[in-house]
Amino acid sequence: MSDHNGDAATSERRKRGVAMMNQVYGWEMPADVPGDFFAVTADHLFADIWTRPGLSLRDRRLLLLGAIAAQGQTDVAKIQINAALHNEELTEQQIEEAAIFLCHYVGWPLGTGLNNALISVKADRRKAARAAEKQRSE
Repeated sequence: MSDHNGDAATSERRKRGVAMMNQVYGWEMPADVPGDFFAVTADHLFADIWTRPGLSLRDRRLLLLGAIAAQGQTDVAKIQINAALHNEELTEQQIEEAAIFLCHYVGWPLGTGLNNALISVKADRRKAARAAEKQRSE
Protein backbone atom coordinates (compact mmCIF):
# COMPACT_ATOMS: atom_id res chain seq x y z
CA MET A 1 0.00 0.00 0.00
CA SER A 2 2.72 2.49 0.94
CA ASP A 3 4.43 2.34 -2.43
CA HIS A 4 1.38 3.95 -4.07
CA ASN A 5 1.21 7.03 -1.82
CA GLY A 6 2.84 9.40 -4.34
CA ASP A 7 0.70 8.20 -7.24
CA ALA A 8 -1.70 10.82 -8.71
CA ALA A 9 -4.62 8.35 -8.80
CA THR A 10 -4.03 7.45 -5.16
CA SER A 11 -3.85 11.14 -4.30
CA GLU A 12 -7.22 11.71 -5.98
CA ARG A 13 -8.67 8.68 -4.18
CA ARG A 14 -7.30 10.01 -0.90
CA LYS A 15 -8.99 13.39 -1.48
CA ARG A 16 -12.27 11.67 -2.36
CA GLY A 17 -11.99 9.33 0.62
CA VAL A 18 -11.17 12.04 3.14
CA ALA A 19 -13.98 14.22 1.76
CA MET A 20 -16.41 11.33 2.30
CA MET A 21 -15.02 10.68 5.79
CA ASN A 22 -15.64 14.35 6.61
CA GLN A 23 -19.19 14.06 5.30
CA VAL A 24 -19.88 10.80 7.15
CA TYR A 25 -18.48 11.89 10.50
CA GLY A 26 -19.21 15.61 10.38
CA TRP A 27 -15.72 16.76 11.30
CA GLU A 28 -12.55 17.53 9.38
CA MET A 29 -10.19 14.58 9.02
CA PRO A 30 -6.54 15.22 8.13
CA ALA A 31 -5.60 13.82 4.73
CA ASP A 32 -1.99 13.10 5.60
CA VAL A 33 -2.27 10.49 8.35
CA PRO A 34 0.68 8.10 7.94
CA GLY A 35 0.36 4.34 7.69
CA ASP A 36 -1.34 1.69 5.65
CA PHE A 37 -4.39 1.39 7.93
CA PHE A 38 -5.48 4.96 7.25
CA ALA A 39 -4.61 4.53 3.56
CA VAL A 40 -6.90 1.51 3.22
CA THR A 41 -9.62 3.23 5.24
CA ALA A 42 -9.57 6.48 3.24
CA ASP A 43 -8.60 5.18 -0.19
CA HIS A 44 -10.80 2.09 -0.30
CA LEU A 45 -13.55 2.12 2.33
CA PHE A 46 -14.48 5.78 2.03
CA ALA A 47 -13.34 6.61 -1.54
CA ASP A 48 -14.69 3.44 -3.16
CA ILE A 49 -17.35 1.89 -0.91
CA TRP A 50 -19.10 4.81 0.82
CA THR A 51 -19.29 6.69 -2.50
CA ARG A 52 -20.98 3.92 -4.47
CA PRO A 53 -24.41 4.76 -5.90
CA GLY A 54 -27.58 3.05 -4.78
CA LEU A 55 -27.69 3.81 -1.06
CA SER A 56 -27.89 7.14 0.71
CA LEU A 57 -25.57 7.99 3.60
CA ARG A 58 -28.56 7.48 5.89
CA ASP A 59 -29.16 4.00 4.42
CA ARG A 60 -25.50 3.10 4.90
CA ARG A 61 -25.57 4.46 8.45
CA LEU A 62 -28.58 2.31 9.36
CA LEU A 63 -26.91 -0.78 7.89
CA LEU A 64 -23.73 0.03 9.78
CA LEU A 65 -25.63 0.51 13.05
CA GLY A 66 -27.22 -2.91 12.55
CA ALA A 67 -23.85 -4.54 11.89
CA ILE A 68 -22.28 -2.76 14.86
CA ALA A 69 -25.15 -3.79 17.13
CA ALA A 70 -24.84 -7.42 15.98
CA GLN A 71 -21.15 -7.37 16.94
CA GLY A 72 -21.69 -5.62 20.28
CA GLN A 73 -19.42 -2.72 19.26
CA THR A 74 -20.91 -0.06 21.54
CA ASP A 75 -17.87 2.26 21.35
CA VAL A 76 -18.14 2.35 17.56
CA ALA A 77 -21.93 2.71 17.88
CA LYS A 78 -21.44 5.89 19.91
CA ILE A 79 -19.31 7.40 17.13
CA GLN A 80 -21.86 6.46 14.47
CA ILE A 81 -24.85 7.61 16.53
CA ASN A 82 -23.24 10.95 17.27
CA ALA A 83 -22.42 11.42 13.57
CA ALA A 84 -25.96 10.45 12.51
CA LEU A 85 -27.43 12.99 14.93
CA HIS A 86 -24.89 15.68 14.01
CA ASN A 87 -25.57 15.21 10.28
CA GLU A 88 -29.35 15.05 10.94
CA GLU A 89 -29.60 11.71 9.14
CA LEU A 90 -31.48 10.13 12.03
CA THR A 91 -33.33 11.39 15.09
CA GLU A 92 -32.90 10.06 18.61
CA GLN A 93 -36.33 8.44 18.29
CA GLN A 94 -35.38 6.70 15.04
CA ILE A 95 -32.20 5.31 16.56
CA GLU A 96 -34.14 4.09 19.59
CA GLU A 97 -36.64 2.43 17.24
CA ALA A 98 -33.75 0.79 15.39
CA ALA A 99 -32.45 -0.57 18.72
CA ILE A 100 -35.90 -1.98 19.58
CA PHE A 101 -36.16 -3.56 16.14
CA LEU A 102 -32.66 -5.01 16.33
CA CYS A 103 -33.31 -6.56 19.76
CA HIS A 104 -35.60 -9.00 17.99
CA TYR A 105 -33.05 -9.94 15.33
CA VAL A 106 -29.63 -9.76 17.00
CA GLY A 107 -30.76 -10.54 20.54
CA TRP A 108 -31.87 -8.44 23.46
CA PRO A 109 -28.43 -7.87 25.00
CA LEU A 110 -26.91 -6.64 21.71
CA GLY A 111 -29.89 -4.43 20.85
CA THR A 112 -29.78 -3.05 24.37
CA GLY A 113 -26.11 -2.21 23.84
CA LEU A 114 -27.11 0.00 20.91
CA ASN A 115 -29.82 1.65 23.01
CA ASN A 116 -27.34 2.22 25.85
CA ALA A 117 -24.92 3.79 23.36
CA LEU A 118 -27.73 6.13 22.30
CA ILE A 119 -28.45 7.04 25.94
CA SER A 120 -24.77 7.81 26.48
CA VAL A 121 -24.51 9.94 23.32
CA LYS A 122 -27.70 11.83 24.22
CA ALA A 123 -26.28 12.62 27.67
CA ASP A 124 -22.94 13.74 26.21
CA ARG A 125 -24.64 15.95 23.61
CA ARG A 126 -26.91 17.55 26.20
CA LYS A 127 -23.95 18.17 28.51
CA ALA A 128 -21.98 19.77 25.65
CA ALA A 129 -24.99 21.92 24.71
CA ARG A 130 -25.37 23.13 28.32
CA ALA A 131 -21.66 23.94 28.52
CA ALA A 132 -21.81 25.86 25.22
CA GLU A 133 -24.88 27.76 26.41
CA LYS A 134 -23.19 28.60 29.70
CA GLN A 135 -20.09 29.82 27.85
CA ARG A 136 -22.21 32.02 25.54
CA SER A 137 -24.00 33.59 28.50
CA GLU A 138 -20.79 34.50 30.34
